[in-house]
Amino acid sequence: LFIFVNSLTAWLNLAAWVGYGVIYSMYLKRATSQNIVLGGLFGAAPPLFGWTAVTNSIDGGGLLLVLIIFVWTPPHFWALAIDRIEEYKQVDIPMLPVTHGVAYTRLQILLYTVILVLTTLLPYVIGMSNLLYLSSALVLGAGFLYWSSVTYLGKDPRAPVKTFRYSIIYLTGLFGALLIDHYLMPLSYV
Repeated sequence: LFIFVNSLTAWLNLAAWVGYGVIYSMYLKRATSQNIVLGGLFGAAPPLFGWTAVTNSIDGGGLLLVLIIFVWTPPHFWALAIDRIEEYKQVDIPMLPVTHGVAYTRLQILLYTVILVLTTLLPYVIGMSNLLYLSSALVLGAGFLYWSSVTYLGKDPRAPVKTFRYSIIYLTGLFGALLIDHYLMPLSYV
């Protein structure tokens, strides 16, 4: 990256690698029930690498992409953690449902999903995208809110894994819509 891209992207990549590979994987994962939140920043960094590879700068648009993944990470992984709670207990990893219970985790999934849906409106608000992205974010967000609500209510024992699976479709669709919006309705943001 230093040679073929730029030093900013290389340094950010190294920092994220150390953060995720060392700080999160070797310490945070087993130290706190907030491991996903604290370590999420390192895992959310790759879009910033792409941004800095093109612009050689850190600015609001790149940071917003990181923020979206950062806020997406907890409801994504906590839904899986509810589904796999016994496995996390067996290996002594203090995931939120293990330390605070499933009901509390369900509430946190719903709250973080609300924050996420609001956060995903920001690319439109700051002029980084157009109506194609906005409409996609709203439709995809409604789906994520639906599954998070079903998980919160706790009546469907498979809801957490369904929420987890939908969260993958959600993030893929969201970033796909942002990309398509960029090429079909170009703005002068970047």
